[in-house]
Amino acid sequence: MIELNQVTKLYGDVIGVNDLKIELESGAYGLVGPNGSGKTTLINLLTGQLRPTLGEVRVFGEDPWKNRRLLRRIGLCPATDVLYPNVSARQWVTYLVSLYGFDATECEDLAVESLDTVGMKSRMDRPMGEYSLGMRQRAKIAQAIAHRPDLVILDEPYNGLDPVGRQQMSELLSDWVDAGKCLVFASHVLHEIESITSSFLLIFGGRLLASGTSDELEEFVTEAPQEVTVVGVGLAPLVAVLAEQPWVEAVQLDGRDKRLRLALRDPSAFYEMLPHWIEKYSLHIEQLQASQSNLSAIFESLLRYHRGDLA
Repeated sequence: MIELNQVTKLYGDVIGVNDLKIELESGAYGLVGPNGSGKTTLINLLTGQLRPTLGEVRVFGEDPWKNRRLLRRIGLCPATDVLYPNVSARQWVTYLVSLYGFDATECEDLAVESLDTVGMKSRMDRPMGEYSLGMRQRAKIAQAIAHRPDLVILDEPYNGLDPVGRQQMSELLSDWVDAGKCLVFASHVLHEIESITSSFLLIFGGRLLASGTSDELEEFVTEAPQEVTVVGVGLAPLVAVLAEQPWVEAVQLDGRDKRLRLALRDPSAFYEMLPHWIEKYSLHIEQLQASQSNLSAIFESLLRYHRGDLA
């Protein structure tokens, strides 16, 4: 479905994406990364809006740059907002479908069908300037699927949707995947992607750091170096014990002996020993927090790992 061969995109001296090599069979994939990680640049390369500075991009075996025939097979829901306040959703989606070469009657039929699918049929003739952010987001998704593409690419599609809307969009996208269609879903929130697919690509700083399933990510995170904070009472005895462990990089205890910060090469060893130490030293643990509970910290750890900063 998608092939990138040593693709780099430069904006002057700024790197958008760096030396990407990706091969994806047909299916559904989550593109995960913090804001500014390179997700949108990658999407713009896949949809022919950008040309790579170096390397080759192929979608369904073809170069997407200025390839109208190929682009008819792709639907895009961009992260940018809809900025046509005096146009109705029906008019907007109908016009966009017409750009793919459908006749006038078919264009309107497809537009109405897609707006109905995303729950906008009753409001599709109102000017979009009267829409809430969530309604505009639904209209954007409608135009992405209206021409019945083989591949839909969604860039942060849940922006502005309330919890009910998010659930409805998850069901819609799951049905899309179950029907055998292809999907690339970009988000900085891991659980949004997990509701649709278990296959993901981790991108950070314009680089592909990892790919696989959510279970493989969790396994990697458990085994990868982490920073852990322990909050409790009577933590001082742990300092000397931890300092002797080969898998501990650093130990820091605050002045009141209530907050212990650890840098661990093998977090699983710490979690295995902690119950024993709690009992032995009569510790009272109030809170245990790993840095990987924050998705950005996962990417920072992976990036350091790729650079060789962590063994």
